[in-house]
Amino acid sequence: MAIMKQANEENLWVASCSSGLEALLLDELQALGAINLKETISAVAFTGTLEVAYRCCLWSRLANRILYVVKIFSITSIDDLYQNTLHVAWERHFSVNESFSVDFKGTNKFLDNSLFGAQRVKDAVVDRFREISGQRPNVDTKTPKLRLNARLNKNQVQLSIDLAGESLHRRGYRLASGPAPLKENLAAALLLRSGWPKILMRGGGLIDPMCGGGTFLIEAAMIACDIAPGLFRKKFGFEFWAFHEASVWESLVSDAKARRVIGLKNLCSDIRGFDIDPKAIAATRLNIEACDLDKNIQIAVRSIDQVDAVSIQKGLIITNPPYGKRLDDLDTLRPVYRKISSALKLNFQGWRASVFTGNLELAREIDLSPSRQYKLYNASIPCKLLVFTDIRSKSDQIRMRLATPPPPPELGLDAQMLKNRLNKNRRKLKSWLKANSTDCYRLYDCDLPEYAIAIDVYKDVLLVQEYQLPSNFDKARAAERFEDIVKVIKNCSIDWKCKVLHKQRVRQRGLSQYQKLEDEGSILLTVTEDSAKFEVNLSNYIDTGLFLDHRKLRARIASEIKDKSFLNLFCYTASASVRAALGGAKSSLSCDMSNTYISWANRNMSLNNISKAAHRLLRVDCVQWLNSDRSVNELFDIILLDPPTFSNSKKMAKVFDIARDHENLIVRCMQILEPSGTLYFSTNFKKFKMSGEITRQFIVRDITHETIDYDFRRNQKIHRVCEIKNR
Repeated sequence: MAIMKQANEENLWVASCSSGLEALLLDELQALGAINLKETISAVAFTGTLEVAYRCCLWSRLANRILYVVKIFSITSIDDLYQNTLHVAWERHFSVNESFSVDFKGTNKFLDNSLFGAQRVKDAVVDRFREISGQRPNVDTKTPKLRLNARLNKNQVQLSIDLAGESLHRRGYRLASGPAPLKENLAAALLLRSGWPKILMRGGGLIDPMCGGGTFLIEAAMIACDIAPGLFRKKFGFEFWAFHEASVWESLVSDAKARRVIGLKNLCSDIRGFDIDPKAIAATRLNIEACDLDKNIQIAVRSIDQVDAVSIQKGLIITNPPYGKRLDDLDTLRPVYRKISSALKLNFQGWRASVFTGNLELAREIDLSPSRQYKLYNASIPCKLLVFTDIRSKSDQIRMRLATPPPPPELGLDAQMLKNRLNKNRRKLKSWLKANSTDCYRLYDCDLPEYAIAIDVYKDVLLVQEYQLPSNFDKARAAERFEDIVKVIKNCSIDWKCKVLHKQRVRQRGLSQYQKLEDEGSILLTVTEDSAKFEVNLSNYIDTGLFLDHRKLRARIASEIKDKSFLNLFCYTASASVRAALGGAKSSLSCDMSNTYISWANRNMSLNNISKAAHRLLRVDCVQWLNSDRSVNELFDIILLDPPTFSNSKKMAKVFDIARDHENLIVRCMQILEPSGTLYFSTNFKKFKMSGEITRQFIVRDITHETIDYDFRRNQKIHRVCEIKNR
């Protein structure tokens, strides 16, 4: 039985959400300080301190509830449910004088009624108090002081205490509503899926032409003003929980209030709402005033065909039009959807538009092609969020696609030199590619100093990466060079029948080194390397998930690993572990502190049908793990140590610096290496110098030249690799 730990210790929590929002919620919880996150159906489990749980209650825009997990157990009968609940020390969580209720979700073959499940849990809690004190707490299904939650999945039950008390979508500002209002957390999710935070950063505004009770407007303003969504709630369930730490909560609320003041002062985005129904506008006005946003949101009675962008130059137009419940509603609502289509094409060229609807037949009346579609639920209604980034009619778009493509742009002398070099490199790599089973490689890497780019090929995609130019470089000249690059790449892509994707590689500082570049969908490919398959993401991160320059090192490990054990530290997406497993390793352990990378590594393992029992993944701070008394007592035959050059992640115990910390890491690795084993140490730090103590204590051989493949031969400093053995 779990008893609540101290406020500064980690506990197990579960955040529930609507179906389809799990991935968004996971990212949000991670940003709020949650760790060890695990996505499940309509929920995300995580660990963290009581402060983290409070922060999630106050700041989560997406969660329904934050649950403290009291006990998880298996049942094979109804009596098991009762007995396991009876043996929880409920008297340590709340007083017999407090009322409670039980929410029960799930059925199985011997418990086919969730109401009966709730009854048995309630009986066990009441009987526990009777045994301990001779008294029983009151059960209040409508306004309980504390709400208990039980989830049955197959034969496993999770018993929890609901910190929210009532669903977190009830922000506390809705005093009135129009017909069929959106839940607040669903509205927030739709805004995030529509790219509102990014539009906001670019100075864009927002319009809801059919605003109803104003939920989109208020949630958009709260995001824009950095207002905690839980700030207006009158109460939370944890206020009646015995383990509630009032001082911790009050500190978080005080900080949120201060952030709200600053956010309101700094808001420069234009947010407007319209509706043809005066009653809807009146409801919106009441709700806006309830959260003191009446000076920040403008509303007016207006039909959709009267709505235009007014003074807002760019932004997001988002709406949730009526769906219709009966067949005869369709004829009434078709003109509404046609008006949406006409208004978008007439007045919102260059904007992004999002339409959330539960009626796809009506959605077809919008004569636009959505660039993205998201399946979500509005209560029990299956819906789609249609996101339009190209507001032109479908017929116009088809005409554009069918039009004869323009001839390749003419190239100047320097640009022609760049194109010649790309063609030359491609010819030279042709025979090498035939001899090597890979469909991703480096085509160009600053071969001509004037053009500071790298070009990698992933199947039929040219990934063009611009290196950051020195600050004193002439901007006009840089612009000319960039135009040359664009022309040449466009020219080549037409000849080679390739797609083109651009990135800029800059030194990442602070938290930016761990954040995504974009949140507008992912360009994912599955690529091959010998017999291995890897997932790469070409759009969302600085790196793609596969370090191409380590190809030969991975092959070397695969050739040496048969019937041996492998440890991969700072494993990233575990590509080396995949190669080791396919090379016949008897076991492997891959470690990284990033939940994103461990999840990615897990997908790579699944892609290659690798046993998770023999080839394990561990989310951990590698430095802390090496320096601690590890639970792993085994020695490893081959270890790959590929740490970052520098990291100031808040997840690490202290700032990591490869120049300073490599000696300790290597010594620790050698302590868990078999006497005849090999440690491969790799770094991208160009100024790296191996510690003299390491070279005195061990046999160190620089094998960098042996690990650089043919496509990286032009850059011998792409990485540094040392083979380290015991003397």
